[in-house]
Amino acid sequence: MRRILFAAVICATAFGVEIDEYQVKAAFLYNFAKFVHWPERAFASPTAPVEICVFGRDPFGSSLEQTVAGKEFAGRKFHVRDIADPHDACKCHIVFVSAAEKKRFAVLFEAVQTSSVLTVGETPGFTAQGGVVNFRLENGAVHFEVNLEAARQKDLEISSKLLSLATVVKP
Repeated sequence: MRRILFAAVICATAFGVEIDEYQVKAAFLYNFAKFVHWPERAFASPTAPVEICVFGRDPFGSSLEQTVAGKEFAGRKFHVRDIADPHDACKCHIVFVSAAEKKRFAVLFEAVQTSSVLTVGETPGFTAQGGVVNFRLENGAVHFEVNLEAARQKDLEISSKLLSLATVVKP
């Protein structure tokens, strides 16, 4: 996955296209779907789409929709939508929580407590509070950390390939 992102950045740079932080995060969200296994009960049918939801303020602009447009994985298309109510997150597979929603983390985590939802944040302490994945910026590069205990509680299996790129943290 790191090679894919690196190649995308090199190609974009070669053609004079500037890549911003949220384009990189959108690419990660798309790729997370390839390296996380959800239980069958998380999907309404074998061809139901992977629902990527943005909780609260959407910092992506159109980059998340553009990243997944026309793409499929394991026979599933991708669907992106914004949600404002934490209880709507139960109908999602991946929920991105922007830093602007820090005050609502606890409500969101309670709402998805028994659902197989991959929660992804971008705020220090997100994984310590119960989030599964958290983005962080280091020297201008996007990195991420994973809370394996939170993933286990959600019945999510994270590939060792993805974990090799992450910092594994304890709650």
